[in-house]
Amino acid sequence: MSQIFQHLPLLTYSRRSVIGGALAAGSLFSIGVHAAAGLPQGLFSLGVASGDPEPDSVILWTRLAPQPMEPDGGMPAVPVPVRWEIAEDEAFARISRSGMARAEPHWGHSVHVDARGLRPGRTYFYRFIAGSEASPVGRTRTAPARGAAVDRLRLCFASCQKYEAGFYAAWRHVVEEDPDLILFLGDYIYEGAPSKKDAVRLHRNPEPMDLAGYRVRYATYKLDPLLQAAHHAAPWALTWDDHEVANDYAGALDQGNGDPVAFLRRRAAAYQAYYEHQPLRARPPRGPDMRLYRTLDWGSLAQLQIIDDRQYRGPHACQPPGLVEAHKPYLSKISDCADLYDPARTMLGAAQEKWLDESLGKTTAQWNLLTQQTLMRQTVQHYQDGKAEYSADNWSGYPAARDRIFRRWAEAGTSNPLALGGDIHAFAAADIQNPYRPDGAPIASEFVGGSITSLRPDPDFKSLAATNGLAFAENEVRGYGRLDIDAKGGSVTYRGLADARREDSAISDIARFSLEAGKPGLHVETV
Repeated sequence: MSQIFQHLPLLTYSRRSVIGGALAAGSLFSIGVHAAAGLPQGLFSLGVASGDPEPDSVILWTRLAPQPMEPDGGMPAVPVPVRWEIAEDEAFARISRSGMARAEPHWGHSVHVDARGLRPGRTYFYRFIAGSEASPVGRTRTAPARGAAVDRLRLCFASCQKYEAGFYAAWRHVVEEDPDLILFLGDYIYEGAPSKKDAVRLHRNPEPMDLAGYRVRYATYKLDPLLQAAHHAAPWALTWDDHEVANDYAGALDQGNGDPVAFLRRRAAAYQAYYEHQPLRARPPRGPDMRLYRTLDWGSLAQLQIIDDRQYRGPHACQPPGLVEAHKPYLSKISDCADLYDPARTMLGAAQEKWLDESLGKTTAQWNLLTQQTLMRQTVQHYQDGKAEYSADNWSGYPAARDRIFRRWAEAGTSNPLALGGDIHAFAAADIQNPYRPDGAPIASEFVGGSITSLRPDPDFKSLAATNGLAFAENEVRGYGRLDIDAKGGSVTYRGLADARREDSAISDIARFSLEAGKPGLHVETV
């Protein structure tokens, strides 16, 4: 075992069951599973995961890959039967549900099981068995019953885990938090070519352009034992951002405004690889299309509205005429122009906007968490010749689309809305006002929870914090956010690593904000 395991926490369930997890081969036959002829050893090299919990079900995931750095995982090009079991105890003496699934070669021998018939608000343990091998044991939990009173919710939210930029010490600390749910807000992988600049380790294949390349890139990340441990410890809910496909893409346009047909082929490959490697309740992608937006309820206490602001967004604003036709890279920093404020411009697309409007009107949850990819507040990035410059790639480049969400919160009377985000490789916190009453009391707050490893070398981020209305801004520390809520209120805590370039890095609280139900707005506490 790697020395990394020396630093993993002692949990209420055994370290071996969560991280090592395989049972002795002799015990496999006692549950009546026959070895599949010809299967190589090391089938579960990429670990296991669970996600998108509902009151009576949870998605269980694995991918058979004895040679994970090969595009086919080292598997034969035939379907393979995989047994799954979910139990109330880690010894699997009280198995609640079990069954057989097929690991299909078309889907990279990945397995997505919708384990149904479970009890709400319960902790479960799960595993897979193929051939003569058992997978690591994962721990998961179901959501509380719909509408049920819930004492509390703890979730950790994170994003931006560039493999080359650091080690995954943050995930070791997330496991120690014992969250009910882990929320990942995009940039699970980075697609760029290997680069030694400021790297602690290197991507293991060239920039992916096809399914084979993306599979190898995901395997590079999934092999990390600390990331695996975080998947084994709790259910996840995920959305993507740009680097799961290509930097700063917008809909069918890549960063260089190249051939949309060629880019959509790449997007189709990237979306399939994303599906193959995540515990998603979503249907498999169809070519370059995959519906990822959805809600997740936690009893009567909270609803997560999980959105996708990449797949359906319109082109970047304020670009010179002919830029797309000339296939020139888009301008990432923009100043005011009429196009910027055009109400027809969208981040979410018409269908997703309609779905979100309806969701915000129907939700009865006490807390409503808009789980999205980036910073929502209109923020100046720089001043050039006295003119404010904004990012063309986040909500500041789509202000009308953003303001429609804020107005909907106010019009629908959405209870205790919060926006959780990532992307910007920094921690940030701010109040949100009704666009119709910009000088009025806040209607919500937003929290951007840093990055697991990715850097933001921007000297202006902190100096412009007051100008941008940020109550907190920090871009020199990496880590994650933790949200704790109950019926009366709660808190958001930012956790910062001492050094993300060390796999055994310590961590500390760098900021804390208190929340009070029925009184929108954040309150900065001293840490």
